[in-house]
Amino acid sequence: MKQFVCLSGLPRTGSTLLTAILSQNPEIHAGGNSAVCQLMWDMQMSFTNNCKEQITANKRFHTGFDIISQIPYLYYKDIKESIVVDKCRTWTLESNVEILKNYVTKDFKVIVLERSVTEIVKSFTRVAIENPSYDINKISDILKNLEPIMNPLKGIIWAKKNNQNNNFLFISYNDLVTKTEDTIKKIYDFCGWVYFKHDFTNVVVKYPEDDQTAYGLINLHKIRPTVEKKEYNVILPKELEYKCIQIDKFMGYIQNPL
Repeated sequence: MKQFVCLSGLPRTGSTLLTAILSQNPEIHAGGNSAVCQLMWDMQMSFTNNCKEQITANKRFHTGFDIISQIPYLYYKDIKESIVVDKCRTWTLESNVEILKNYVTKDFKVIVLERSVTEIVKSFTRVAIENPSYDINKISDILKNLEPIMNPLKGIIWAKKNNQNNNFLFISYNDLVTKTEDTIKKIYDFCGWVYFKHDFTNVVVKYPEDDQTAYGLINLHKIRPTVEKKEYNVILPKELEYKCIQIDKFMGYIQNPL
């Protein structure tokens, strides 16, 4: 693995589409949601808390770095591509950025996907409607929990305030699906890659996720073979829509219809 690049940001922002496009390049491995960030965080917590007594008693202070820094390489040890794009919505949180700097590289790169929260919640609602077994009423509570939206939003706010070294590239969903080639070229420039000619009319998910087993939903990460923006007529409960609009105003997002 020559380069480890992070893909982060909000859900329902085209990350599955983007990884499918990037995976057309034989030099790039870009899969589904990764456990790398969580594994590195958990191991760091183990060394600084649960195992602290033993580490201190045996003066094994270097062991934490040795093990944590190897997690990305062990996780991707079977891949042949030289570039890894690791997808996790919360790579932008300050604590996780510190993990990148301390255990991967100080010259880290994070691609951050954004979209109007109103559109995101409508997109989740559409998926829920397609899953009859899902309790559609749960959508009304989607902004009350840290996941899947509020924690990523927190990370985006922090990343925008701390991008003095241009470690973060912010990409809007609308640009990804309407200005696709220009957006992909922007990502290549940001990462320092030699440009690869992608096919935007035959996009296939190379590493599909088992949505039903993992998330209890079907078609959560389904994409269309041709890149395009499709409109959906989804009506949100008034109170939820109001909260989404307030967040969009705070974040400065331009609302576009689904």
